[in-house]
Amino acid sequence: MAHARKTTHSRKSAARKKTDASRGGARKSIKRAAPKRWSQRVTRESDALDLKRGVFKLTSAKKIAASLKRSAEHSARRKTGAYRSALSMLTFYVNRAGKTLPKTQRTRLERAKVELRRAFGRE
Repeated sequence: MAHARKTTHSRKSAARKKTDASRGGARKSIKRAAPKRWSQRVTRESDALDLKRGVFKLTSAKKIAASLKRSAEHSARRKTGAYRSALSMLTFYVNRAGKTLPKTQRTRLERAKVELRRAFGRE
């Protein structure tokens, strides 16, 4: 008759039970709800724009501006003019990224704002 081998998992869980007991009781596992990411919902469901995936990760400010302009002009989900929608979505992305946005990408996106103004003839 073959006997079952002990796995590392069972030894770890046994050790964990000992440490929990030494702390003064068993630990209760509480599953918390994932935080609601309203900024993600805005980019996905809002009436702002239908954006091309990865538009803000493009390497050129001109490409970013051109893609935003194309999206703004063809989007049926926007409420205001194409220029205003494109610029607000770009600003929204920069603001929501905050301090986590690398400096090189931030400067590229700031240049994209200038290119967007130029593309719409608002210079």
